[in-house]
Amino acid sequence: MKQIKIAFIYHEDNVYLSGKHYDNAYYNFFMKELRNNEEIKIKDFPTKEIFDASVLKDKFDIILLWENSDYGMPSEIKGIQELDIPVIAKGGDIAGAKESIKFHEKWKINYYFHFFHEDFFHEQYPSNFKYKTIIFGLEPRLYEKLTPYEKRISNKILNSGNVGNMKITSRIINRIRNPKWNSLECYKLRTKCNNLSYVDYTHTLQHDYVGDRYPFLLQKYCAAIAASTYNPLVKYLEIQASGCLTFMEITKKNKGEFLGYEDEKTIISINENNYIEKFEKYLSDPQNTKWKKIADAGREYTLKNFTNKKAVESLIDLMKNLL
Repeated sequence: MKQIKIAFIYHEDNVYLSGKHYDNAYYNFFMKELRNNEEIKIKDFPTKEIFDASVLKDKFDIILLWENSDYGMPSEIKGIQELDIPVIAKGGDIAGAKESIKFHEKWKINYYFHFFHEDFFHEQYPSNFKYKTIIFGLEPRLYEKLTPYEKRISNKILNSGNVGNMKITSRIINRIRNPKWNSLECYKLRTKCNNLSYVDYTHTLQHDYVGDRYPFLLQKYCAAIAASTYNPLVKYLEIQASGCLTFMEITKKNKGEFLGYEDEKTIISINENNYIEKFEKYLSDPQNTKWKKIADAGREYTLKNFTNKKAVESLIDLMKNLL
């Protein structure tokens, strides 16, 4: 079997690929699991500000870019236009799509991927930009030895991650400068949950459970909140894999249904209209065995369908289609 030879280009100071960032989802996918598949052979090109791509000629089958933006990438890739090698890029932060569009032709990108729904991607990018949804970021080895559900905190619900600033001054400024992509709009329901006395909130950085230690925080609780306004995040999968009963925001706006979770079977589906009712139903009888059954079913479904190994296989399928 002939291996697919991949040139992986990223800036040498890209903290997401260092293994030292608070979010190791990208590191575990690109720098770990992607190296475990025998169908591909990866050579890293950690660059400075300028990279001369002519060194790749006749040596590689695929060029893989960290992303289609100037974050974590060289500012210039010389000679890539002259290469007859398909280019695949992870889509960058959707909020920066307007700035990233210029790299489509500049870097001759053939295809994009990310865990966003395709419709969400094309709401921000032109319809002729080819895109594939690949749900990556979940590393099963981090969820093998969990605290039993019965020994976890059951009278509180965990909320974690970034939230918006509810101060009037901040909200006014955001409406003027960044009306859609500010933290309050991106995490509106997650922010609202913090007003409830039975919700324990842990900030993204103000704790010891960063990087690969995040599962240790999750498994302290029987139940946790996964909420994002515009699109599901890796956090949705991490909470499920940790064996929590997951209160998951699924709406038409965030298109979360594409993940395939089922209300009252693998998750408890919430939105801005029903989240308090759903929380209080659980808290009125937290020892009811049905909650653990839902949590267990959600964990099983997640680990069956959304691992980094499966994501790598999906990316390789994309590569094969371009060759």
